[in-house]
Amino acid sequence: MTRIQEQPKPDWAPVPRPGCANVDFRVLLNADGILIANLRFMEKATIDEHTAPHDIDVLCIAGSGFTSVGEEELSIKSGENIRWPKGLPHRLWTEDSTMETIMVERYGA
Repeated sequence: MTRIQEQPKPDWAPVPRPGCANVDFRVLLNADGILIANLRFMEKATIDEHTAPHDIDVLCIAGSGFTSVGEEELSIKSGENIRWPKGLPHRLWTEDSTMETIMVERYGA
C-alpha cells in the first residue's frame, strides 16, 4: 500500500553538535540507509571538523561558503557539489556570506 510519510525532522533547529555555531538543520529523509538533511548557514557559521564512516555528498543550493576535505580547503557556491569520502576529516563554514546545503549520506552502503 502506498502512503504519504512525514519528514523525520521537518522543523529547523540548531545543529546540536559541540563545535557547531550558527547552523540550523532539518532532516528530510531517513530511510533505507539514506539520510538527506538540509542545512542553512548564517554568516560566520561553522560545523566542526569531523569524519564519517560513509561517503557524504554536499550540494550547495544557495549562497556560498567553504569546505575542507583532509588538508584541502575549497570555496563552494550555489550549483556546486562535493563528495566527502568516508574516513577523511571534513568541515563546512561561512565567513561574510550565508549558505544552504543538502547533505546526502549513504550510511547503509
